Amino acid sequence: MDFLSATLNRVKPSPTIAVSTKAAELKAAGRDVIGLGAGEPDFDTPDNIKEAAKAAIDAGKTKYTAVDGIAELKQAICAKFKRENGLDYTPAQVSVGTGGKQILYNALMATLNPGDEVVIPAPYWVSYPDMVLLAGGTPVFAEASMQTGFKLTADQLESAITDKTKWLIFNSPSNPTGAGYTRDELKALTDVLLRHPHVWVMTDDMYEHLTFGDFTFCTPAEVEPKLYDRTLTCNGVSKAYAMTGWRIGYAAGPEHLIRAMRKIQSQSTSNPSSISQWAAVEALNGPQDFLAENRAVFERRRDLVVSMLNDAEGLRCPVPDGAFYVYPSISGCIGKTSAGGVKIVDDETFATALLEETGVAVVFGAAFGLSPYFRVSYATSDDALREACTRIQTFCAGLT
Repeated sequence: MDFLSATLNRVKPSPTIAVSTKAAELKAAGRDVIGLGAGEPDFDTPDNIKEAAKAAIDAGKTKYTAVDGIAELKQAICAKFKRENGLDYTPAQVSVGTGGKQILYNALMATLNPGDEVVIPAPYWVSYPDMVLLAGGTPVFAEASMQTGFKLTADQLESAITDKTKWLIFNSPSNPTGAGYTRDELKALTDVLLRHPHVWVMTDDMYEHLTFGDFTFCTPAEVEPKLYDRTLTCNGVSKAYAMTGWRIGYAAGPEHLIRAMRKIQSQSTSNPSSISQWAAVEALNGPQDFLAENRAVFERRRDLVVSMLNDAEGLRCPVPDGAFYVYPSISGCIGKTSAGGVKIVDDETFATALLEETGVAVVFGAAFGLSPYFRVSYATSDDALREACTRIQTFCAGLT
């Protein structure tokens, strides 16, 4: 008899973590490796946030807290939603978890039954489908191609919805493509959802503050207030505030859903780190001026990477609206052979050969549900990005 749960057969390990692990192993073995796999800002957490954490330690705020967040943080989250999104929530409608991932997981665990379907636009963040599967649901993929800017159309959403659909997971700006939905594009989707009152919306707004040019962020409940009572608006401090390791995510939605999520969390992790929560209070309530400065750095890096990748033979790299990823197509490389003798049959063989032959680590597109592409995270230094893109250009030029 197999000792392990059959549930494990439904899911796979995170491909992005696998790529980062492989890159770390090669680097430890002495290889010159540039890792472009991790979705993590290279900026340090702002000093005011670190000082708030130190003050919390000194004040003895190191005990258990309420399961899903201290009152002060819930108030700060309510203020953030009102200030930045025009959404009114009470603290009773707010849940704080150990990172955005736990928030999404709790919501799915609290709501899905066998046979329930969750519509996930592809390409998608790697964890969405596996979390749905772990919760006993069925992921339904709606493919958004480069031709539509990697964005789901209203017709595609309409076609994906059945009487079994419970959620739409919506991520803008997107991981892995950086695609962002304009207000009009999002309104077209919310109009579809209004026709299907049994479908709820789970937003992943983690990259809200990382948008470029004249793109303006908006979230579903803001665009269509009639969806307020069936929307879980999810966010966190990881990306915008360079607090990935602090592990604080949050969401706001109907009280009965928040209560159910609290019950799940009470029997798994209980409260997020008390110190991280106090740091997050300062992140949300404190100075926000550094956000524009960081955004300008990311926009410069985006332009550098897009330009250099579009100069590589066989690659086509769209210009993303936000986040810190690009998602270039390798369709012009399929069928060719690398200088190291590897036949490029798909994006996984491309990424593997690229790492082995040049030391550049990227994540292959199949991990995100759309091939033949790969994801580059440009959340690293300009020099590292310039060198990595030069190696990619050389690799592509050597394909025959």
